[in-house]
Amino acid sequence: MIEKKDFYINGKWVSPAKPNDFEVINPSTEEAFAIISLGSAEDADKAINAAKIAFETWRETTKEERLALLEKFDEIYNRRWDEMVEAQSKEMGAPLDFASETHTKMGADICRNNIEILKDFNFEHQFDPKSNNHIRYEPIGVCGLITPWNFPMNQIVLKVIPALAAGCTMILKPSEIAPVSAVLFAEMIDEAGFPAGVFNLVNGNGEVVGNHISGHPDIDMVSFTGSTRAGKLIQKNAADTIKKVTLELGGKGGNIVFADSYPNAVRDGVRNIMSNSGQSCDAPTRMLVEKPIYERAVKEAVDEANKIRVDLASKKGDHIGPLVSKVQYDKVVNLINEGIKEGATLAAGGPDLPNGLNKGYFVKPTIFSDVNNDMKIARTEIFGPVLSIIPFETEEEAIAITNDTSYGLGNYLQTEDKEKAKRVARKVRAGTVYINGQATDTGMPFGGYKQSGNGREGGVWGFTEFLEVKAITGWN
Repeated sequence: MIEKKDFYINGKWVSPAKPNDFEVINPSTEEAFAIISLGSAEDADKAINAAKIAFETWRETTKEERLALLEKFDEIYNRRWDEMVEAQSKEMGAPLDFASETHTKMGADICRNNIEILKDFNFEHQFDPKSNNHIRYEPIGVCGLITPWNFPMNQIVLKVIPALAAGCTMILKPSEIAPVSAVLFAEMIDEAGFPAGVFNLVNGNGEVVGNHISGHPDIDMVSFTGSTRAGKLIQKNAADTIKKVTLELGGKGGNIVFADSYPNAVRDGVRNIMSNSGQSCDAPTRMLVEKPIYERAVKEAVDEANKIRVDLASKKGDHIGPLVSKVQYDKVVNLINEGIKEGATLAAGGPDLPNGLNKGYFVKPTIFSDVNNDMKIARTEIFGPVLSIIPFETEEEAIAITNDTSYGLGNYLQTEDKEKAKRVARKVRAGTVYINGQATDTGMPFGGYKQSGNGREGGVWGFTEFLEVKAITGWN
């Protein structure tokens, strides 16, 4: 049993103000593999105060000083790669190869990208050659960073590294469901030698620690990734102090498959939604298929879903693991049953455990056909390996269905007509549009329209979220 009960506050590992043990469950086995502590408002206060004091000196550090520490952290992260892989595999059910090649690699790529951004970023410059006005970028202050369980390291690095590079100090509250990788991350920060109080980690749940962070008067900015429901609560709680709030929330991505799509478009779409066991906020969970190829597309989707292996996260290979928790498992199974009740055709998968697995939070890759966009399974973020296939007749109808959602995080389209692809990409409302399965490069902005959130993470856009812009006159 791993014990990680202490919090990282003011450069030291300290015991919680009040003992509050919490078991971390391995979703492949349904058994506890680690024990952490759930923090209190008192623990959060200590961390926030440490960050507030540290900000006065950290904000004055040079670019070169920050770069040296980030380079050191980067070296440590890569050296302790295998530990990070194992932590994420056990805590959230990512198969070992996927935990390495996707989860842990994302953290490394984002860190490296922010180091390069910091090297080139000009914090001060003249407004205009003819003007005596000056522009200065300054760190926003003390940041409250609240991260989810589905991509633990990706989301932590997307927030912490640019915040550090910008000159901010912070308190991190990771998901209590998947906290072990965050503790390991804090160990790396400590080993790299960042000054005391610059980075602080307090584990806890959203109702106590998260709520205290978002409403605290000494927190200048909250950056949250998680559910839309929780995002709304955070925004309301932060309103009294008028702090900056950036939110990366839920999604219900539409994937428009035109009749002139490339041969593997449907199969690739199925693989995309099933990746990470469907626990991705920008997953293409609604596949809109043009009617002339609808029947063929359903057959291909079913065939591809049936080829996807479900197995223990502790195994290597190309397969998907369990959902993260019993709560998430029950939600997904209930929504599969809801889809059946609504009259959608269960074409593959279903609510029963996969063959050979009688324990663990495993769900079969599930395909619903004959879905319309008014069904609950087409409007709710299921966050599991479940795909709804919806027919359409015209380009305009496909765009209308895709946009008929409260979300707007990631939309997809498949066609070999380049002009049509550009035309449709301009009209669908989402923070990212993926054409013909092309992934975004590291450093591209990521975020949503509508109830998928506000602000952007990644690249220079994510970096500048942690900066204030100061205009100064009479500089020259």
